[in-house]
Amino acid sequence: MAKYTGTVHSAEQLGRMIQQGRLLQGLTQRELADHLGVTQKYVYEMESGKPTKFATRLFEMMRATGAEMTIELDDRHIRDADTDNEPTDG
Repeated sequence: MAKYTGTVHSAEQLGRMIQQGRLLQGLTQRELADHLGVTQKYVYEMESGKPTKFATRLFEMMRATGAEMTIELDDRHIRDADTDNEPTDG
């Protein structure tokens, strides 16, 4: 399993990391949206780094406090992860 790590300083960088994670999983925006129960437009907006009040404030607070966000992506498929969490009989 390969792992990829990146530091995130903006909504745009966060969106790019989310997009890279989706692509690593071999998912379209529509497939990810269906998996999460959101619209494809929402996934698109997140990946494009569309500014939101929450994201703007979050990254302002991180800069002001010296906090850093790091995202780690791996190539383990979410479909595999879903089955890992299913209850087993026994």
